[in-house]
Amino acid sequence: MHIGIAGNIGSGKTTLTRLLAKHYSWEPHYEDVDDNPYLNDFYEDMQRWSFNLQVYFLNSRFRQILEIRKSGKKIIQDRTIYEDAYIFAPNLHSMGLMTTRDFENYFSLFGLMVTLIQPPDLLIYLRSTVPNLVNQIQKRGRKYENTIRIDYLTRLNERYEAWITSYNFSKLLVVDVDNTNFSENPLHLREVINKIDAEIHGLF
Repeated sequence: MHIGIAGNIGSGKTTLTRLLAKHYSWEPHYEDVDDNPYLNDFYEDMQRWSFNLQVYFLNSRFRQILEIRKSGKKIIQDRTIYEDAYIFAPNLHSMGLMTTRDFENYFSLFGLMVTLIQPPDLLIYLRSTVPNLVNQIQKRGRKYENTIRIDYLTRLNERYEAWITSYNFSKLLVVDVDNTNFSENPLHLREVINKIDAEIHGLF
């Protein structure tokens, strides 16, 4: 079984991945952030490094998905390959931070990859307002995230909402994280788990 967690920067994907992996004894697959050789450069100069960063993430997540299906284990994944292609790369392109040539090359590569993979059995989308995202980003204090612009987060949020309304690859569960503090409130975490249980039981 493959569970994917989707959501904007600062929505709580990594935290929820860790909590659910512990609760269900699932194997977590985290986003490759700490070892990403492009992330710091990207936030310093988005236009120069956008294509490199997106190809790195695409390659990393494609490899993850192949490993997930090959393992036969119950896996929970922090961010999906679809978010790279339908949200982050198009957003960079529309903002003029990725050339049309690079974007078309990137999306062609993604199109080839998705013919070789399966979507997650359940997608959990963490919905958040921009002020909440900003608060969470500031709270965790990652140095490379200090330069993230509000308009960048806002554009990403708009794309997430548009994408999730048409998402039909698998089962979908939407969690409003503005009103759900699963990291500090056990009752809120239990509510999320109960909703996941209901969805999982429908998978079998």
